[in-house]
Amino acid sequence: MAYEGVLTKMQTEFQDPIQYYLVFENSFLHMNQLLGKPLAIHHTGYQCLHCGKAKKIFRQGFCYDCFMQSPSAGDWIMKPELSTAHLDIEDRDLAYEKRIQLQPHIVYLALSSEVKVGVTRKSQVPTRWIDQGAVQALPIVEVPNRYLAGITEVALKQYFADKTNWQKMLKNEVPAADLLLMLTTLAEKLPEEVRPYFDLNANKIWELHYPVLQYPSKVASLNLDKSPFYEGKLVGVKGQYLIFEDQTVFNVRTYEGYAVKIEV
Repeated sequence: MAYEGVLTKMQTEFQDPIQYYLVFENSFLHMNQLLGKPLAIHHTGYQCLHCGKAKKIFRQGFCYDCFMQSPSAGDWIMKPELSTAHLDIEDRDLAYEKRIQLQPHIVYLALSSEVKVGVTRKSQVPTRWIDQGAVQALPIVEVPNRYLAGITEVALKQYFADKTNWQKMLKNEVPAADLLLMLTTLAEKLPEEVRPYFDLNANKIWELHYPVLQYPSKVASLNLDKSPFYEGKLVGVKGQYLIFEDQTVFNVRTYEGYAVKIEV
């Protein structure tokens, strides 16, 4: 059976294990049901997720023009400490920026390849951790805007990584770590204006399990621009990656905006 559409990041449900769905405009695939089965991916074109035009994707699912102009691709997305909506200062679209930035945000520790610090909107818990392939996550601070979360992350990056080693994450090379013990050392490391939001008694560790039959011992990334057709047996889904039996991995999120035909 063939499914055609434009790739966007897989939608997920927090269950045991995580449930994954690849959603197109008029159809969807429940990826958990495809484990152990052959799957073919054909790259057929592009469609910018912002303007909808058939233009080559530059980054984050956007063509070059939209990436440079869209408020959802501003620098504050990747660097929340650059947020300015709380000051009534516009970057690209103040109304949009207020809607996203001026809402509760969580700063967290997550264990994916090593312990990392990160930021997410409260409404994106636990989706953000699933997308990173974290096996554990611990919220440490809830703040009312993105700027405060950003400066907290900057302060804690002196002590923790802020990026996931995606190869270790996919190979399930995850060291043991005591997130609750780490929590007890954080108070004095936080920015002064964030300390009133710190809860030393926070103790909810999220445990996340992924639908993986076989982890790769090494990984080779599928590049749709260089290899517009690929076929392999699906053996796992973790983070936003599809894992195949031949140790090929495919990062769905990297190829948002790519039109594909998937045969199962």
